[in-house]
Amino acid sequence: MLKFVRQSLIIISLLLGFSNAHSQINTDQVMRIGMNNLYFEDYVLSIQYFNQVINVKPYLAQPYFYRAIAKLNLDDYLGAEQDATLAIERNPFITDAYEVRGVARQNLGKNRAAIEDYNKALDMLPQNRGLMYNKALAQHEIRDFDGAASTYEALLKRYPNFEGGYLGRARMRLEKKDTVGAQEDIEKALKINHNAVNGYVMRADIAINSQKDYAAALSDMDQAIKLQPRYAGFFINRAFLRYMTDDFQGAFADYDYALQLEPHNTIALFNRGLLRAEVHDTNRAIDDFTSVLSLDEKDYKTLYNRAILLAEIGSFNEALADLGKVIDAFPDFAAAYFLRYDIKRRKGDMLSAQKDYEKSLALAKTRVQHTPDRQFATSDSTNTTTDGVEGVLADASDDYNGTYETQEQVKRRFSSLTTIADNSSPDQVYNNKEIRGKVQDRNITIEIEPIFVVSYYTSPTELKLSGDYLKEVDDVNSTRMLRFLLQVTNHPPTMTDEEVAQAHFNSIQYYNSYLAGHTPRAIDFLGRAMDFITLKDYENAIADLDRAIAITPDFTLAYLLRANSRYLASKQVHDDGNISKAQTTPKELRPQMRAIEDLDSVIKLSPLMPIAHYNKGVILAEMGDYTSALQEFNKAIELKRDFGEAYYNRGYVYLNLGNKDSAFADLSRAGQLGIVPSYNLLKRMSSK
Repeated sequence: MLKFVRQSLIIISLLLGFSNAHSQINTDQVMRIGMNNLYFEDYVLSIQYFNQVINVKPYLAQPYFYRAIAKLNLDDYLGAEQDATLAIERNPFITDAYEVRGVARQNLGKNRAAIEDYNKALDMLPQNRGLMYNKALAQHEIRDFDGAASTYEALLKRYPNFEGGYLGRARMRLEKKDTVGAQEDIEKALKINHNAVNGYVMRADIAINSQKDYAAALSDMDQAIKLQPRYAGFFINRAFLRYMTDDFQGAFADYDYALQLEPHNTIALFNRGLLRAEVHDTNRAIDDFTSVLSLDEKDYKTLYNRAILLAEIGSFNEALADLGKVIDAFPDFAAAYFLRYDIKRRKGDMLSAQKDYEKSLALAKTRVQHTPDRQFATSDSTNTTTDGVEGVLADASDDYNGTYETQEQVKRRFSSLTTIADNSSPDQVYNNKEIRGKVQDRNITIEIEPIFVVSYYTSPTELKLSGDYLKEVDDVNSTRMLRFLLQVTNHPPTMTDEEVAQAHFNSIQYYNSYLAGHTPRAIDFLGRAMDFITLKDYENAIADLDRAIAITPDFTLAYLLRANSRYLASKQVHDDGNISKAQTTPKELRPQMRAIEDLDSVIKLSPLMPIAHYNKGVILAEMGDYTSALQEFNKAIELKRDFGEAYYNRGYVYLNLGNKDSAFADLSRAGQLGIVPSYNLLKRMSSK
């Protein structure tokens, strides 16, 4: 595959280099290659081909349209909306472009605009099933129940065997409290398709909420799990049902398996902790609650329950610390004051305990206004979706009515199992079968793109077959004064070949001998420093670069290499590789600050070098100085408009500053420029 891609990219460069007389043929062939990659679901690579066509012929609608499809598959809804709009501006008669834009807008929450797009497409394809169905979903979302009902009626009249239409209408009817009508639709859907997962999940929801028939709900959840056995949410919900039918062992098994699928699922950890507490497995229950709090320190429900258990084992101070946080967030929670009273009493602090006792009595008869924004976290949005199938089991803790709760209801919320809520959101249906996605679902660790380094080696990928260009590196390479050619990359390969390592040890010996018998030159010290850098001996590399700069004070590349060496040396000291401003002492910051000083020298000597600003931005971001980092990434992008890594990092910084709109725009642009993690980050942030 890699060989084919390389050949294809070579073909592109040759084709685009021909005369204008052949440009139509050239772009046609590049479009075909891009569409082939789209067909084989290689969306990121296909975007690079469509970029090539757009650069040559920006007036064509097709490349924007197909790039929109690729972005939609990668959950880059903003980018897909923009590209579909550009396609429509160039050719308003591409029906599928309205569908793509409608789907993108629907996923962005722009349901009214999506409905307009679906209507436009339906003017051209009035009987299209996917368009009618997606329009009904959007109408439901804006609570236009009459409009949605009308659309569903027309849809099911035209397509009476479309189970998705019945399930979509059932979901709407459930929201309108029409349980009988919803059940009828669910039964029709399951009769048409026995493998309709959402049908079983919705029927289980009705069994729980309407009849409290946990056995029937359990049977439906068993069926849903058979059809979709890799979704942790289903196991969490079935564990709740098993608990309600007194099958504790089965509930534990489901929580354990959910955590095998998603080790950081806070709902499964919390529920297993509650269950362990109920069977008096106290220490392991505390461990589960502690795991939840390591992921979300403001999970007050977990803090409250851990405080109860810590008090049981006599860890009074730790229990009081947890309760203090709960009471600060929920000052009207009577049970928390009573628990704190009991702990203080057992410690012998009677005066303070009496105050809490009186406070709990005063609050006990009051009702508390239910404010969802102050409610404890009951689910982790990154854990509640899978391939568009979500579930509908109600949150077991939400058993209150109205906007006010009794103190007993509040206490029950803090002490109840939690389920994954609204797990049956229906899939959108697409007329264009090329709408699908994969890359963004990879479990990629979200972190900032690293600095660019000068190296003797690079790691070619399908999207980047060679290193990046840097004039100062090209100038040194052209002199042929080094023993190896320099390259620029921000993903250097790991040294694993002993022969390669030995070659650099030998090179160091060569420089040792040469420098002993000749007048030292800056380039020789830089060459030996490069060998030290390759072998990750940054201390000796820095010493040689000091010597090179002493001989040639305006040696730009030496400053860049020394900045990189100082920065990388500091990363060796901190194994986690993520040094934040809050966690780092001034002494530990010194290597990064000295690296920034060197980068400032690079910028002074070579003010048009985008990599220098980019690297400085990376270091500042890792130190937690996001405002300064933003300025550096802005400058890097100003100097290099297609600097994908800079767009990605600027988007990352915007997210940390709370500016989601700017972040999404930058991440979309970064993905378009080939930075694959952008799509994973876009998907994760879109679901929050």
